[in-house]
Amino acid sequence: MPDILTDLINDLASNLRAPGLLAQAGLLLLCIGLGWLLARVLRRTFTVAGVKPPVMQIGLGSFAQVLTPILTLLLLLLARLALLKWHQPVNFLRLMIPLVASLALMRFVFYVLRRIFARNSSVGTFLLLFEKTFGALVWIGLLLYITGLWPDLVAYLDSTIIPIGRYQVSLLAILQALVSVLVTVVIALWAGATLEERLMRVNTMHSSIRTVVARMARAFLIVVALLLSLSLVGIDLTVLSVFGGALGVGLGLGLQKIASSYVSGFVILLERSLAIGDMVGVSTFYGKVTQINSRYTVLEGLDGVESVVPNEVFMSNAVQNYSLTHRILRLATHVTIAYQDDVERILLLLEQAVIAVNRVSNDVLPQALLLKIGADGLELEIGFWITDPENGRLNVLSDVNRAIWCVLQTNQIKVAQVKRDIKLSQEENLGTNSQQDSPNIKSAQ
Repeated sequence: MPDILTDLINDLASNLRAPGLLAQAGLLLLCIGLGWLLARVLRRTFTVAGVKPPVMQIGLGSFAQVLTPILTLLLLLLARLALLKWHQPVNFLRLMIPLVASLALMRFVFYVLRRIFARNSSVGTFLLLFEKTFGALVWIGLLLYITGLWPDLVAYLDSTIIPIGRYQVSLLAILQALVSVLVTVVIALWAGATLEERLMRVNTMHSSIRTVVARMARAFLIVVALLLSLSLVGIDLTVLSVFGGALGVGLGLGLQKIASSYVSGFVILLERSLAIGDMVGVSTFYGKVTQINSRYTVLEGLDGVESVVPNEVFMSNAVQNYSLTHRILRLATHVTIAYQDDVERILLLLEQAVIAVNRVSNDVLPQALLLKIGADGLELEIGFWITDPENGRLNVLSDVNRAIWCVLQTNQIKVAQVKRDIKLSQEENLGTNSQQDSPNIKSAQ
């Protein structure tokens, strides 16, 4: 190890004393500046704001951190080729190119992972840990490459044989297989996420159809990626028949609910019975549909609590969709007035009071009805309509009740009170005294 460090220091010192070092350093700074400038130009050229349809936009705004090191790397490679053609020294550039390539690789991987796994621009702890681990591995690999130990490491991995059944597989082959599978699957997930993002911006297509196409495209890409990666590794695809049989047995024994939820998810999306933004009620759940996934649907209640409901529940229970064909919803409240009041005048006053409430719809006017001439008074119902059920029902019902109470107080209208006449009758009990004298005789209940 000391010999390696000594050789590295000697090589670095010789490179610093090599002719043309200042010219290469200036060329490096020029490539970095040109890469940054080209990234800004491309971002302004291809990222168009306010253009319809939005699907035509190329999202280079979030790709800017990756675009700058990639363009810088390309410019450095072109500069190195030009110097070699003119027989100029390129020792310093040969050292800087791996550094810029490592930076570009890390930023590209971080960009892809965050596009796939980060939700609502929030990065999880596991993703941050993976990014730090990957960055450390890249820097270690770069250090091994600079010090010249990379070929020795590859030879060691290739010579290390691990017995797997009847086969002898090198550790290098196993690592290459894992890397190929991970790369192909991540690329498939990235392509699926990008396609889903573009489809969700197509306003001419129903949201359920967009979700179905996005889910099916992602599943297809993942299957193709797995098959391709297995073929690259050299695994015979006929072994998948055994896996298919095991999967069938698993579905028959313990995965019926999961399979049913997946099938129900595609059925819900295809028949368009639910859409993002609908207010629905199913079983004991009520809320706004915020996500429709392959296995479950997320309902956000009016109290902010999110419920993850399996799609099977929507197929096996009656669903109340408050915004399937329209978003208008009728609510009603009741009040009982005394017999002596003028019913016609009160009905008109109540309708005028309710229509003045903010969220009450003016398209369909409120209607006050005399439901019943009851035993305690005249029972009235005030029905009204709202067009935004996602904003809650209890709050607007409270506003309507407050407006009705204000009208009743202002016009001195009496609310009927329940009246009950209680009569107490005292019957003669001739045997009271005798029962008190005889403790063994029990009074009849």
